[in-house]
Amino acid sequence: QLQASGGGLVQFGGSLRLSCAASGRSFTNYKMGWFRQAPGKEREFVASIRWNGGITNYADSQKGRFTISRDIVKNTVYLQMNSLKFEDTAVYYCAASARVIASQLGVPSSWEHWGQGTLVTVSS
Repeated sequence: QLQASGGGLVQFGGSLRLSCAASGRSFTNYKMGWFRQAPGKEREFVASIRWNGGITNYADSQKGRFTISRDIVKNTVYLQMNSLKFEDTAVYYCAASARVIASQLGVPSSWEHWGQGTLVTVSS
């Protein structure tokens, strides 16, 4: 099970940290990811991290502003979001996959497990 939290209302240029608590299985050999879906748009890839080793990948539009990390002890993945823009407004979902390959990270159907989503709203 994946439980996302930390969303809310934030001002333009502000920061927010999302959390994804993982439970119910060992995620040792998994990749963990964050996606987002804005109203009327498709779900898009934000970032991913390998549970083992911590190798990260980012969508080009988030590089330099967002940071994905994980806490092995707490079994939690984080998404630190800085310099937030209006276009970052979306429902953010965490995901996990044991088999997704690098070229398919951005394809939602390649991820087996999903959390319920947490809403981030960037306001003026």
